[in-house]
Amino acid sequence: MNTHLLTGISELTTNDPDRGGLLGRIADAAVVLDGDSIAWVGRAADAPAADDRSDLGGRALLPGWVDSHTHLIFAGDRSDEFEHRMAGHAYEAGGIRTTVRATTEATDTELRAGLAARRAAARAQGTTWMEIKTGYGLGVHQESRLARLAAEVTPDVTFLGAHVVPPGVAADAYVQTVAGPMLEAVRPYVRWIDVFCERGAFDPAQSRAVLEAGRAAGLGLRVHGNQLGHSGGVALAVELGAASVDHCNHLSDDDIHGLARSETVATLLPACDLSTREPFPPARALIDAGATIALASNGNPGTSNTTSMAFCVATAVLQMRLTVEEAIWAATAGGARALRRDHIGTLAPGYRADLHVIDAPSVSHFAYRPGMELTWAVWEAGVRL
Repeated sequence: MNTHLLTGISELTTNDPDRGGLLGRIADAAVVLDGDSIAWVGRAADAPAADDRSDLGGRALLPGWVDSHTHLIFAGDRSDEFEHRMAGHAYEAGGIRTTVRATTEATDTELRAGLAARRAAARAQGTTWMEIKTGYGLGVHQESRLARLAAEVTPDVTFLGAHVVPPGVAADAYVQTVAGPMLEAVRPYVRWIDVFCERGAFDPAQSRAVLEAGRAAGLGLRVHGNQLGHSGGVALAVELGAASVDHCNHLSDDDIHGLARSETVATLLPACDLSTREPFPPARALIDAGATIALASNGNPGTSNTTSMAFCVATAVLQMRLTVEEAIWAATAGGARALRRDHIGTLAPGYRADLHVIDAPSVSHFAYRPGMELTWAVWEAGVRL
């Protein structure tokens, strides 16, 4: 297998703490790829020989984005809901049911096409790894279908049958379905289980039942928590050792300290917060307390219809008071941590060769020039896209 040397890197973000600073940045750098993996990183003056060579022309290189929270398998449009929300109507979880109707009516071919288009748009902006949730089926057959189709795109599929309660069904009876036949049907396709622990969705007791059933089936745990209020989702996620708890807009001091003492990643979704006009999570307090955070797009048709991680990074810096380094780390290594993946999100020997080259000299340009298209080239598992 040929090795490939990349030179002309003005700034290399490695996320390797051994190289100093949060991002382990190297100026005037080079990288050697060996198949789908990183073989070497360092200063260009020290680069070893390789079979092939490319000059990136003085551009910055960072790991591909790791988007650890998306809902990208769906059909339909909720722009009318968005318009009403921008006119002052409050966000409620029930809007999800609109997407459920459209999704259940769509064919496999239509769902595959929509998912492929969204995945391609994310790749074009540097996202090289993505989690995808079910949750727009809310029935045994439909949830299994969504899980099967999502598994064609990513190994990180999350079962979110506990998204909302379908109309005309008692909540406790639906939880039994989710934790029983629905879980059994999706199990061959999924790695994670999730629950929307929130008003209008599932309370902590119901959420616990779903998560404990998933854990008994061998799935990792994820939680939608504390988006619309103090729902108890964060405390539950920490207690059960969930890999991540996502949203985290409304946190008490106990929530923050609990996250800081745990291995649970607080995954923040700034594009969603802009769309729902919820207060931003207390990101600065989380980081200062020692909690681990990730940034993700929450790409979905109702509250965050984007897969632009660059937009999320810029928003986190400009509105949530993260430093550039903190935001870049959270959108790469932080996402990998939230997915418990130890081979992505970092550029060091042995890691997967997921590379994002931007037409700028430094990653600071994501926030310095918000909204500008900076992606110049993307490699996924060593293959230039």
